[in-house]
Amino acid sequence: MRAVVQRVHEARVEVSGQVVGAIGPGLLAFVGAGKGDTEADARWLVDKILHLRVFEDEAGKMSRDLAGIDGGLLIVSQFTLYGDVSRGRRPSFDAAMPPAEAERLYDRFVAMARERWPKVETGRFRAEMRVVADNDGPVTILIESPRKASP
Repeated sequence: MRAVVQRVHEARVEVSGQVVGAIGPGLLAFVGAGKGDTEADARWLVDKILHLRVFEDEAGKMSRDLAGIDGGLLIVSQFTLYGDVSRGRRPSFDAAMPPAEAERLYDRFVAMARERWPKVETGRFRAEMRVVADNDGPVTILIESPRKASP
C-alpha cells in the first residue's frame, strides 16, 4: 500500500458540493492499494501514519505524532498513487488493485485506523471528490508498505 501524508492546519473532502469529511490540525492521508497488498500491509501503514512524528514540539523539532497534538486524520482513497509514467505521458494503472478488492482493503484500513484513533474522517471511495487542504509547512511524506520477497 502507498500513502501520501500531508501535515495540515485543516482539510476537508467534498462530494457533489457536500462536505463528507473534515478535520482541523492533523494529517491528510491519500491512500492507495496495489495488486498483492494485504491486510498486513494495511495494518503496517495505519501504524506508520498514526505514529508519524511530523509535528513540532516546543523546541521546534518534529517529535510529536497525532496523539501528541490530539489531531485529526482524514483518509482519502487514491488509486492514482499507483500511476506509472515511466513510459509515455499517460499513466498506466496496471499496478493498482482492482476496484472491488481495493474497496474492501480500504474499508479495512479505515476500520483499523478508527479502532486506534477516535478522530478519523474519510472521503468516499470511487467518488469524484474535491479535496481542500491548508498545508502546514508544507510537510509531505510518501510512505509505502514493505514489499514481500518474491517466491
